[in-house]
Amino acid sequence: MAKKTNETYVNYRKRVMDPISRSFCAAKWYNASIWLNGGMTTSCHSPLAHSINVGELKENPSALHNTAQKKAERVLMRAGKRPLGCDHCWRMEDIGNKEIISDRVFKTEIYSDEDINIAANILDATDNIDLKTLEIAFNSNCNFACSYCNSSFSLRWANDIIKNGPYENLEHSDHLKFNHDGSDYQLFSENDEGNPFIKAFWDWWPELSVSLQELRITGGEPLLSRDVWRMLDYFEQHNLNNMNFAINTNLGVSDELVDRLIEKSKCINEFDIFTSCEAVGSHAEYLRDGLDYKSFLKNCCKMMENANINSLNMMMTITGLCLYTLTDFLDQMVEWKRKYGIRFPVWTVNILRFPAFMSPLALPKHLRHERRDALREWYEKNKDKVYITDMELDGIYRLIGYLDLDQKIHNEAPDDVTILHRDFKRFYQQYDQRRGKSFADTFPKDVVEWVESIKV
Repeated sequence: MAKKTNETYVNYRKRVMDPISRSFCAAKWYNASIWLNGGMTTSCHSPLAHSINVGELKENPSALHNTAQKKAERVLMRAGKRPLGCDHCWRMEDIGNKEIISDRVFKTEIYSDEDINIAANILDATDNIDLKTLEIAFNSNCNFACSYCNSSFSLRWANDIIKNGPYENLEHSDHLKFNHDGSDYQLFSENDEGNPFIKAFWDWWPELSVSLQELRITGGEPLLSRDVWRMLDYFEQHNLNNMNFAINTNLGVSDELVDRLIEKSKCINEFDIFTSCEAVGSHAEYLRDGLDYKSFLKNCCKMMENANINSLNMMMTITGLCLYTLTDFLDQMVEWKRKYGIRFPVWTVNILRFPAFMSPLALPKHLRHERRDALREWYEKNKDKVYITDMELDGIYRLIGYLDLDQKIHNEAPDDVTILHRDFKRFYQQYDQRRGKSFADTFPKDVVEWVESIKV
């Protein structure tokens, strides 16, 4: 069910969104992710990030969000046309199953009907607008180097590339994620006082602190950033009843920092924790290099039992390899829900597309369909449990449908899937060597045999 009403997401789309246009998404107006150390932004996690024009910031600090690209995409959406960068939603909607909900519905229904009407009918599509929901990163300091991340978002990843050089012999252009040390993206370090993007953020803050419904801080690992603790101090000193505050944390930091966050939570009116995992045990530790799975479980429970939080949110990044213990991880979350309540945790299903060779659709059909069937069995077994929300079930249902697809993973992905298979094998061979891991000792025999059969 949609968050604000008792109607289904399908009916919400028909009632609110379709009368505006068949491509409308309120995230283009009211939602943004902004990386202040690199001067990049995007409207949600599906379109690739693009550069912010630093020259506009002196006169218009809201250009951190109101970029020329986003304004052009708003024009397209109001006209019912599909911006190319949002192709993930269009692929989901073109599956042909009208019950499958794309992300743009979830990204729209969180806002009031009045705000949606303003975006669709009152504002000019090229007007500057203050955000309702914002995810912001001050820097890329991170203690993890997850397999599907890169040097733009993790300093540990950058250090790997600096030490060992770029990944070699990957054929498709997605490999560029693993070819650089992040220096082109990390324009400013945390200690750089001349960062115009951070200055613009604080210049914009008086308006933002009034308009924002939710501020979420991400990274890197935000608990390693001094600016994040300054923001927590700000919330401790100011009573911002209009705003929900959230932090994306891998919960893999020291006990001291976890305890410090728990103490800060007691001074914040509305606080949510977002963390990430999508597999169990050695599978999780393989995919999320730096993770100690038992410590992660302990810290999740510690937050749910002791912190003053509204919810603990589990953002699952769905790759082909996580499918092998995904249902086990779902079982863990259902067990927590039964113990701690329906919001502890809340999970989201985020299907990875970049790099394409890590996508679930890059697996050969026989492996992919075996995992689809296991997931469908889990869905049928759990779909009537009262502590699993409709949004969570819709995410699993959508993933099951996605695993049936035989199509390009994204617009620039190669037509020849064997290119992705060769990149898959070459990447994980090098990943094992760099990170001291073993693909063959971690994953099931059938997937190991498939990888061994790939000719490179």
